[in-house]
Amino acid sequence: MQINRTQLFRASCLSLLVTSLSFGIRAGTLNDFGAVFGLDKTQLASITATAFYGFPIAVVIGGFVVDIIGMKRLLVFAFLFHLAGILLTVFAQGYWTLYVSTLMIGIANGTVEAACNPLVTSLYTDNKTTKLNHFHLWFPGGIVIGSLLVFAIDALHLPLEKHTLLELKVGLMLIPTVIYGFLFSKLDFPVTERVASGVSAGGMYKALLNPLFLFMFVCMFGTAITELFTGQWIDVLLKNVTDNAILLLTLETGVMVLGRGLAKPVLKRFTPQFVLLMSTILASIGIYMLSTVTGPAIYAAAIIFGMGVCYFWPTMLGFVNTNMPNTGAIGLNLMGGAGMFAVSLYTIVMGSHYDEIVKKANGDNRFAGQQILHDTLFIPIALIVAFAGLVIYMRSRNKSKPLQQAAVL
Repeated sequence: MQINRTQLFRASCLSLLVTSLSFGIRAGTLNDFGAVFGLDKTQLASITATAFYGFPIAVVIGGFVVDIIGMKRLLVFAFLFHLAGILLTVFAQGYWTLYVSTLMIGIANGTVEAACNPLVTSLYTDNKTTKLNHFHLWFPGGIVIGSLLVFAIDALHLPLEKHTLLELKVGLMLIPTVIYGFLFSKLDFPVTERVASGVSAGGMYKALLNPLFLFMFVCMFGTAITELFTGQWIDVLLKNVTDNAILLLTLETGVMVLGRGLAKPVLKRFTPQFVLLMSTILASIGIYMLSTVTGPAIYAAAIIFGMGVCYFWPTMLGFVNTNMPNTGAIGLNLMGGAGMFAVSLYTIVMGSHYDEIVKKANGDNRFAGQQILHDTLFIPIALIVAFAGLVIYMRSRNKSKPLQQAAVL
């Protein structure tokens, strides 16, 4: 068996690109889907949430079986779910077809993460930090690409019906999907790093009971909601505050791409727990500004928010992987699943809350989205306290042994 790690890595990046395109394009088309099919914000929130709970279902199940069935079989499933979900979205006829298609895409996205994170660490055991960083650049990078594609298509003012334009935007995801499916189908895969290193399954499950892992597991709820709920819903929440709400998402994720590109020198200078603390402070400032300012200042708010959330997901996973390596693939995937599950529940609750705010205001929804962001502010503020405690705890724990640099995923 010959392992071509360069081609495997490129195919992994393409699969993550499809995952991120589904976020960027979905964020840019959510309002249009609502207009075409006459959906209220509660229904839109329900549809959006399916991607976020489809993801944790897949990533957790994938984490349990990846060592058994192998990464290649998982990625075959991801390709099939992506293909079916995209096609069903293109030919959607209303609420339920959008609901099912979004669920399928969410399952595909989770399966990609369940397979590709351990794949990259297995391919580059001597250079994990850099290669995982390069891999996860494609998530915010793909959101930038997706949101810009949506913006560009709208700017062209093509002589097409709105429904046809939606089909065109979503259908663009088929291109990288077919390519990554083809590439993975003809490549050989290694075993996971946990299997290769000889850590037993029992040792892996025992490591999950570490109180520090459980603490980070709970904190993942808050970091994921702060980052992904706001990003996925920014076009809906701020549509009435700015004419270019989708550009806010592009600006935010562009900052995330830059930040993750600089992750290696940042984490060389600062500990992961300190990075998380500072990130939470910046995210709190960014959300506060997004919930209060109007005009050009809202773009500055998006930049500050992007600076805050850019390190959340990768540094949370990297912290766990570095400090509790025996948790293996299941540890990474449980963290990812926890985050996405929390986002799914929060999205449903806040979608209903949005409609309640509009109803109380007699149909005036101009500032309803900013009210939702203001109500979300308590989450990053609570995380400031949690991560300040983590900084103190790790400083005490590592007085005699410096903390190794966390792998940025």
